Amino acid sequence: MVRHFLSLNDLNVAEFQTIIERACELKKEFQQNRMQQTRPGMVLAMIFEKSSTRTRVSFEAAMAQLGGHAIFLSPADSQLGRGEPVEDTARVLAKMVNCIMMRTFEHEKLKRYAAFSEIPVINGLSDTYHPCQLLADMQTYYEMRGAIKGKKVAWLGDGNNMCHSYINAARILDFNLHIATPENYQADKEIVASAGKNISTSCDPVAAVADADLVVTDVWASMGQEEETEERLQVFKPFQVNTALMQHAASDALFMHCLPAHRGEEVTAELIDGEQSVVWEEAGNRLHSQKALLEFLLQ
Repeated sequence: MVRHFLSLNDLNVAEFQTIIERACELKKEFQQNRMQQTRPGMVLAMIFEKSSTRTRVSFEAAMAQLGGHAIFLSPADSQLGRGEPVEDTARVLAKMVNCIMMRTFEHEKLKRYAAFSEIPVINGLSDTYHPCQLLADMQTYYEMRGAIKGKKVAWLGDGNNMCHSYINAARILDFNLHIATPENYQADKEIVASAGKNISTSCDPVAAVADADLVVTDVWASMGQEEETEERLQVFKPFQVNTALMQHAASDALFMHCLPAHRGEEVTAELIDGEQSVVWEEAGNRLHSQKALLEFLLQ
């Protein structure tokens, strides 16, 4: 049966851990220049309705290193922009390529692609979830600190797609996620409820960060929210991750950000470039964790 990756909930704990461990192996092979082409001739169709740097480069490089090929598709230069039904596109692409990765706005569109696709569909980002980033984040924590089970993770800022994927990860990998958001910017209540005891929510960034092993944030205004930027800058000010706030975390706490970052807004330049920040390793791990994911889906 075809396997899709629309959210982390498409994996069980054993599969999640296997992908992380395989990503670490692939990273070592990459660093030692002994990569193996484990998926030769396979083709990934990459559909981008949102702009991207890390997602496009990491998936395209991943397919090349696995011995396959990636095709970039955007609404501007394909029938996607002329109103061809999602269901039709999904069925046609399934006859020509081995996998589809889509970066879009509405999560429902991804679900429609998957429903009519005979090949794996990967969520490269939607307004609801960003599961590929969590694979990289969890790989990074595993490399730096070992198993994340039972650890305290603090999420600060918007209750957005990244926050939702952290909620899923907390349930699957059994860590404690403390979410601090401004009022009216909380995470989806149903998604929060799905993680049960692993999640706590508040509007207090200091309490969320207290003794945390990992502190994570994201931009305050995501793509599609540009008109809200000025309002959000005022509302989110108390949630900035800076040196003073990190002093409340564990002494060896790590800092992560999915990038791109707005220095001086959600995080200070001093912190993102400091010793506790692992954002560059985290970004690089997108390549290796997605290679592991593609191997898993393209068995």
